[in-house]
Amino acid sequence: MMRILGLGVDLADIERVRHVLDKYPRFAERCFTDHEREYAFRYARPERRLAARFAGKEAVMKSMGTGWRRIRWKEIEITGGGKPTVRMQGNATRRAEMLGVTEVLVTITHTDTSALVMAVAVGE
Repeated sequence: MMRILGLGVDLADIERVRHVLDKYPRFAERCFTDHEREYAFRYARPERRLAARFAGKEAVMKSMGTGWRRIRWKEIEITGGGKPTVRMQGNATRRAEMLGVTEVLVTITHTDTSALVMAVAVGE
């Protein structure tokens, strides 16, 4: 039987992500994995997908009771295309193991202006 160990939610402003991408070209490389960037930049408005991944990373961190000071952005990957899944490495994996988290479930929704992600950390 699975039990909920943590819950996180985050909302990202898509226009703000576009502005940061324009102003700081290295932002995408610093915060997103190769897979996340390849997925997002296949679309005309990559900022929509990157905003969702950014919110997803924050929601996952919150679900494990931490923030970006303990876990690096690229240590959490939110997959695209179909059901979103979470892949972790480094400090994110160590934190999950410490808490007994076996999986983090995420759901993503968009409007024209915002991306909202909810993450549920579950364990046995």
